[in-house]
Amino acid sequence: MAEDSDNPCDTSGEAHNFELVLERIFDAPPEKVYRAWVEPELMKQWLSPKPWIITEASCDPRPGGLTKFMMVAPDGNSFPCTSVFLEVIPNRRLVSTDGLTADWQPAGDPFMVSRVDMEPLPDGRTKYTAKAQHWTEAAMKQHEQMGFHEGWGQCADQLAELLKTL
Repeated sequence: MAEDSDNPCDTSGEAHNFELVLERIFDAPPEKVYRAWVEPELMKQWLSPKPWIITEASCDPRPGGLTKFMMVAPDGNSFPCTSVFLEVIPNRRLVSTDGLTADWQPAGDPFMVSRVDMEPLPDGRTKYTAKAQHWTEAAMKQHEQMGFHEGWGQCADQLAELLKTL
C-alpha cells in the first residue's frame, strides 16, 4: 500500500512535529517552578501576559486531573481555559491537553498538548522547556500568529520574577 500523508489512519507511529518551543534558565530549583504551575494563587500571578489577568484558577495535578483558569482581556472579555493532565511527574514534567475531558472523552475541537519540562541544573537553577504540540501544521501556525513566542515569553518572564519571591 502506498503511503498517503493525508491518511487519518496512519499507523506509522511517528508523531507530528507541529510544535512551538520556549526555553529559559530560571534562577530557582524545579520545585519552585512546579509550585508556580500547580498552586492556583501562584498561577494567577504569572500565567497570562499582562495586561491580561487570571481571575479564577484551580489545579488537580494528577493524570486525569483538570487545570482550569479564566483569562480576562483588558476589554473585560473572559476566556475559560481547561485542560486535563496526561502526565505529572512532580518537580520534573507536566503534560496536559485541551483535547480530552477528565474521563478521557474527546473534548470538542482540540488545539494542543502542552508539555513543560523542569530540568534541575547542578547550580540549583532550572532549565525550563515549554512546548505547545499541535495536531496540525495549520493549528501550529495559527498559534504562532496569535503570538505564541511573545505571549509565552512574557509569561516566562513574569514567572522568573515570581520565582524570586518564593
